[in-house]
Amino acid sequence: MNWLETVRTGLQAVRTHRLRSALTVLGILIGIATVVLSVGLGEGTKSSVSRDINALGSNLLIVSPGSSTDSSGVRGGLGTAATLTVADAQALSSRTSAPDIRAVAPTQSTSLELDNGSTNWTTSVVGSSPSWLDVRARTLASGRFLTAQDDGQARAVIVLGPTTAQELFGPLDPVGQSVTISGIAFTVVGVLESAGSDSSSNLDDTAIVPLSTEVQRLATSTDRSALSAIYVAARSNGTISAAYQEIDAILLVRHSISSTASADFSITTQDSLLSTATSVSSTLTVLLGGIAALSLLVGGIGVMNIMLVSVTERTREIGLRKALGATPVLIRRQFLVEASTLGLIGGIAGAALGIGGAQIIPHFISNEITVSAYAVLGAVAVAVAIGLLFGVYPAGRAARLAPIDALRSE
Repeated sequence: MNWLETVRTGLQAVRTHRLRSALTVLGILIGIATVVLSVGLGEGTKSSVSRDINALGSNLLIVSPGSSTDSSGVRGGLGTAATLTVADAQALSSRTSAPDIRAVAPTQSTSLELDNGSTNWTTSVVGSSPSWLDVRARTLASGRFLTAQDDGQARAVIVLGPTTAQELFGPLDPVGQSVTISGIAFTVVGVLESAGSDSSSNLDDTAIVPLSTEVQRLATSTDRSALSAIYVAARSNGTISAAYQEIDAILLVRHSISSTASADFSITTQDSLLSTATSVSSTLTVLLGGIAALSLLVGGIGVMNIMLVSVTERTREIGLRKALGATPVLIRRQFLVEASTLGLIGGIAGAALGIGGAQIIPHFISNEITVSAYAVLGAVAVAVAIGLLFGVYPAGRAARLAPIDALRSE
């Protein structure tokens, strides 16, 4: 019996017991579909997180103030102290001291109410420099951004995020219109392009004013020179680490601090955020993969069960084949072909179900599911391997049957 005849006989045996074969395939199908979806969910989560972090800015490092301690000894969280100043941002802009830093954008944020006639909206008003647009990797939908003249003269001009503009002006073009903040009329000079949301806030719900205007006219804190954060853009992805070291060294010297452990500021990079988020999503993928592995184990046991039943039912057939000259190798090969066929059918059907689920499920959950060709091909290969693995014992049992015992069985 050649390979072609062996495959034909195996397929015929599978077709003969359609219901039993279908139930066996179902176990593998569910396991493979779970594998495809779990891997796709993990990859989709990683892509989504990476996109959100990249939306913060290109090659971005964020310098935040340290923690504060009030008169009663209660310590606030990171970012509550007033330890960063405009002078710190200017020091980081030095090409001599920080050659790996491309641009610096000091920011001071305050939650304020914006009014357009009878319409009002409360948002985060961010005072910053003209470099903010470049550092944060944002673009304009209309109008212009802040200029050095705006900052130098503390002009009452403002650039709105698209959500803020929509809430205040609806479908109207806000450029050239005025909004009132704390009794001061600001001219809208531009509107930002939409950037979506990150893990904690809506990046489109914001308003940008010159830093000098924020400090002199809008700041509500007692220390008007204190910054909420300093955004720093490294020259390239390869210089982020060097830029980090330069920021740390400059600020430690400026704040007269001898040890990094006692620094009154913190530096966050995209790499650290991405690493943490990727670690979480990888853990989720492993957990879902474990559940999928259990499903595949159940499917494999189903394959073994169906093959053992098939060997029992076809004892006389096996005996007849051996009496006519079939060797144990041919008998074993026939049953392995049947087992791998069940695995292949289950793998293909499971992969198809997983791909279909990846298109439908994201409409009902907030996460995207990314299915790669490698994951699909790997899942199908695993399904065939499971069929072969769990078919070895039944095939071996069939091959070991003595012809006379098989022909004598009822």
